[in-house]
Amino acid sequence: MNKISENYALLAHNTFGLEARAAHWAEFRDTEELRSLIETCRTNRWPWYVVSGGSNLILTGHFPGLILHPTGSRITLVEPTLVRAEAGVVWDDLVAWSVERGLGGLENLSAIPGYVGAAPVQNIGAYGSEAKDTIETVEYFDTERLETVRLSSSSCAFGYRESIFKGPLRGRAIVTAVEFRLTPEQEGYTYNIRYGDLHDRVTLLGGPSLSHVRSAVTAIRNEKLPDPAVSGNAGSFFKNPVIPAAQAEALKSQHPDLPLYPTGEKGSVKVAAGWLIDRAGWKGFRSGTVGVHPRQALVLINLGGATAQEILQLSDQIIADVESKFGILLSKEVNVL
Repeated sequence: MNKISENYALLAHNTFGLEARAAHWAEFRDTEELRSLIETCRTNRWPWYVVSGGSNLILTGHFPGLILHPTGSRITLVEPTLVRAEAGVVWDDLVAWSVERGLGGLENLSAIPGYVGAAPVQNIGAYGSEAKDTIETVEYFDTERLETVRLSSSSCAFGYRESIFKGPLRGRAIVTAVEFRLTPEQEGYTYNIRYGDLHDRVTLLGGPSLSHVRSAVTAIRNEKLPDPAVSGNAGSFFKNPVIPAAQAEALKSQHPDLPLYPTGEKGSVKVAAGWLIDRAGWKGFRSGTVGVHPRQALVLINLGGATAQEILQLSDQIIADVESKFGILLSKEVNVL
């Protein structure tokens, strides 16, 4: 029988450092425990929501239902290059595990906060890589059919910070494990170090290797992103907008230093949201308990005692200002509960 806690404080379970409580809280290690908890929700007509690392979350207040927290933390080698990780594995622990064993594919995603279970939902990405590049299968619990389902990567509708789990399966699927197809480093491995100053950082460390790429990415992230223990934040608050190529070319003619990135789809490009926010004058902005990080304009920060409403109000002001100045509508990357 799963232990269900009542009136549970969520302050320690969100990196923004927001005061919030849940009517009920429970942890699950495996599918059987999860099934029991979902049946309890059905019996009591409680809404449910999964909170893992709480690193991409805005808590707006008291949650009236049951918060589910995954604790399954096993990493296993199913095949020589197929790695299975349970939803409760800390993401960066998985990256470290794979790099230590000479398995490539995750090193560019080093130091991303959160758990493995959230990786396919958000299709996390950084430095030219995304989770979808290595995900082979996602295992989830279907809360309507009360059974485990295995979904191939091609069926997950992965996109830029998107997946089927944020679309048709939202509110129905709970990820329980993910399988990744990785590549042995010694077999002519191709390192992805073209993004930003990653190439130069790796060169300074002695040249391309999984450990050097991981070290470089970790160092860059630590320099640019604030420690949530010091300034509450959820990492990148906004997505990089995808706009028509013609619109991007027009903006590029007016702003030659505007960073543009390929999307893989003809007729569209990705624009750096941080550049837009910076050029709109918001980088380093502070007002009361909230602000914009002085080194990374994509990051909104809790200066101490901020409420979700204050953070969301600031984000709405930034969105409106960027749209007014550049004609581009930003969208939030964080989940709002």
